[in-house]
Amino acid sequence: MDPYAWTWNPEALLVVPLLVAAYAVGVRRFPAPRWRIACFAVGMVLLVAVGVTPIHTLGMHYLLTVHLLQNVVLAEWAPLLVVLGIPPAAAAALGRRTTVRALTHPAFALPLWLVNYMLWHLPWLYDTALENPGTLLHLEHACYFVTGVLMWWSVIQDAPHELAPGTRAGYVFAAFVLGSPIGLVMALVPDAIYDFYVEAHHRVWGLTPLQDQQLGGILMAVEQAIVFFAVFAYWFLRFIADEEEREDLEHAGEPT
Repeated sequence: MDPYAWTWNPEALLVVPLLVAAYAVGVRRFPAPRWRIACFAVGMVLLVAVGVTPIHTLGMHYLLTVHLLQNVVLAEWAPLLVVLGIPPAAAAALGRRTTVRALTHPAFALPLWLVNYMLWHLPWLYDTALENPGTLLHLEHACYFVTGVLMWWSVIQDAPHELAPGTRAGYVFAAFVLGSPIGLVMALVPDAIYDFYVEAHHRVWGLTPLQDQQLGGILMAVEQAIVFFAVFAYWFLRFIADEEEREDLEHAGEPT
């Protein structure tokens, strides 16, 4: 098989058009500024990119590093962009549903995202999913995306759970601290732990299975540090600005 071949993947070629159609209907009812539409569009482009381009072929048959990149896109990047793309009015309307309110609650969404991320990276489950690309792997990717949307929801949207900037910053920091050890473990363990890639018949880029795993773990940890720190920094600065504004108001109200 050509490692740089494009491929048919229903995740990208069937699910993404359905998401785009649903978003188009939603935006007609709840208009969104161009930057939100652009965020959603980039999220969809990323889903297509990791689903049908050589990224998918390399990740499915050759390199753990590339498959980890797919997972990061599905669990973190694309969900973040999708939630950014949802107009606040649409989020408020969805938030009135009891199910959405429960699933997006930070006390539920963050642990769910973490448990899901950790379970699918267990070696026996990871290998089994790759050996069943038509069934279990699709479930894995769907779980990544859905739990990613739920995790980011309260960080970005005000409804149904409006968190203070400081709380959002702490939430993102907790997600990073609790989620980042996965990549670090893969980078530091002395043996390759995923048999699917150890037993791959073809190697590319001159990487051994252990080097492939170490590189993937490092890139995963670095990526998480960049993305989560950027979101954390935004909300932390908002928290500082709000505190300064509050102090200014208190000083202005003091008698002279």
